Amino acid sequence: MKEGPDIAHIASLIGDPARANMLTALMAGKALTPSELALEAGITVQTVSSHLGKLEHGGLLRLRKQGRHKYVSLANDDVAHVLEALMGLAAGMGHLRTRTGPKNAALRQARVCYNHLAGDKATRLFDSMMERGFLSLSDESLTLTPAGTRFVQDFGIDLAALEAKRTPVCRECLDWSERRSHLAGSLGRAMLHRIEELGWATRDPKTRVVGFTPRGAVGLEDLISRR
Repeated sequence: MKEGPDIAHIASLIGDPARANMLTALMAGKALTPSELALEAGITVQTVSSHLGKLEHGGLLRLRKQGRHKYVSLANDDVAHVLEALMGLAAGMGHLRTRTGPKNAALRQARVCYNHLAGDKATRLFDSMMERGFLSLSDESLTLTPAGTRFVQDFGIDLAALEAKRTPVCRECLDWSERRSHLAGSLGRAMLHRIEELGWATRDPKTRVVGFTPRGAVGLEDLISRR
């Protein structure tokens, strides 16, 4: 087939091991410098420039300059969703990197997926919102119900501000470690921000792990069971 989207080009950009490592590092949602990405990829700073150029030209990365420094982030939410889906596919087929110690368990418990919460805690919250009728899935379109609107507003989220943006409010994202869905979209981002704002959890600056305080863990459990 010679017509239609060129998935081979995108696949070749992601498929290079060094570039895959850099893209995965950016899934923490934080902009990184070329030097930091070189360290993540295990390559030299001189080599990283060529990779970054290809990824930026391919529309996967966004490069910004601030003074003498250059910062790199994922181009948009769509790129993050593709990467998370690929992680889920790889995990489901047994293609996992070997990690030992508590980091693996912590990542599976709660982590950042670009700009929203992922892991066991996130999938349990999503399942609970579906079971309680706060979310409705129709024709692959995820929406908040009236009950869900009250739920998120009671949690302190300005839903009107989210609805005024161009990005989808609710989006389903397949969790690579749990193989179940968690909540993405502007609401997913807002809920993670609110969790951090309440002091329930903090992000590990060196990893994608989201660590919950004892009070935060209780608060999230209350949120999962709240009617």
